Amino acid sequence: QAVDNAKAINMPADNIERAIKKATGELEGVTYHELTYEGYATGGIALLVEVATDNKNRTVAEVRHLFSKHNGSMGESGSVAWMFEKKGIISLSKQDKSEDEVFEIVLNAGAEDLQSEEEFFEIQTNLESFEPVRKGLLQNNLNIENASLQWVAKNTLSIKGEDAEQVMKLIEALEDCDDVQNVYTNADFDEEFIKQQA
Repeated sequence: QAVDNAKAINMPADNIERAIKKATGELEGVTYHELTYEGYATGGIALLVEVATDNKNRTVAEVRHLFSKHNGSMGESGSVAWMFEKKGIISLSKQDKSEDEVFEIVLNAGAEDLQSEEEFFEIQTNLESFEPVRKGLLQNNLNIENASLQWVAKNTLSIKGEDAEQVMKLIEALEDCDDVQNVYTNADFDEEFIKQQA
């Protein structure tokens, strides 16, 4: 699936191959560790930060620095993870399909939820249904933009104004960090704030 996602954004085959070798430890002298850091941002917002690093000490120091620089704090392992659950998230371009048509297909395949955005549908599944739903979409010739397993907040926390800005700056700073793969949050940014960011 990761290879499909990389091809979808026209990543060169050499880069894909190198990334696979790096991840499987085939590159000489380089061992990568996948870790998850947890912490809090302004307003009690929880963050889960997934990293892949060849130097744990460097990465934890960098992530801790970004948290404190943006009025956040890193937490102990397990401090915020309980607020999230692993879900399959599939983005599907609309391709002139109605929400009802897509809903019927994904429901029959075992999906939990379907959200309609402006240009795409977002489908949510539990871990067991992720692959059957993905296959069901492909069998119906539906164009998957992205499919991945993500941490989804069980409950979100509404945030706006200066607090929202502070949280967004921390998320962006973390995402800019080379070792960071994904940042997940339970923040529910108000629509006005999201429009201003666009």
